[in-house]
Amino acid sequence: MNKTVLIIDDDDMLRKTLARGLRDNSFNVLTANSAESGTEILSRVTVDAIILDRMLGGIDGLTMLKELRAAGVATPVIMLTAMGGAENAIDGLAGGANDYLAKPFQLRELILRLNNIIHNKAATSEIKMPNGLIFTDEEFFITNPNEPGAAPRILPLSGEEKKLLRNLTMPAGNVAPASPMVAKRLRNKLNGVLSDIDIITVRGHGYKLILLTPNEKNTGDQA
Repeated sequence: MNKTVLIIDDDDMLRKTLARGLRDNSFNVLTANSAESGTEILSRVTVDAIILDRMLGGIDGLTMLKELRAAGVATPVIMLTAMGGAENAIDGLAGGANDYLAKPFQLRELILRLNNIIHNKAATSEIKMPNGLIFTDEEFFITNPNEPGAAPRILPLSGEEKKLLRNLTMPAGNVAPASPMVAKRLRNKLNGVLSDIDIITVRGHGYKLILLTPNEKNTGDQA
């Protein structure tokens, strides 16, 4: 299946040239000329990778990237820049970029790097749900290991609760931001059906789903 890439660059000629080159190499391509329009696209469409120009007008690429990561978006990102030097590369990687490519560059190199970050994401993001929790058909289900023949039952969640649980479990161990009210409601719903997991507060960062040992049950730092 062809991978989908979002190009965010305010250089019209470069954006169109990259889009054409990637399509010729079997990628599905979406484009945006600003961080704002790129963010709007990402709110509606799931992509496999993002090519992001650092020096955008309006919100710059590095700021956009930090905001995406703070919101729990883990999509692989290659940051493009005309700014050379190790310090700029370090800033981009520290801001959440998976790779950093200085202009000018060869299309072949960009494609190799794209394939690498997409492959690495697939290799490290296998969903490992807590025992008793299943995600399928865009819904979370609860199973009872003591009733092997029983059908899974849907876990009723609001849109915000479902989004938070997805961010906490895909992959497991994520720290995800959310409002305290949403985190508390989700925690209460999970505690009502699963006794071995909990949601804890990671001060200054958000929330994390943890697996409890018998001695830790009901003693965690509550959401």
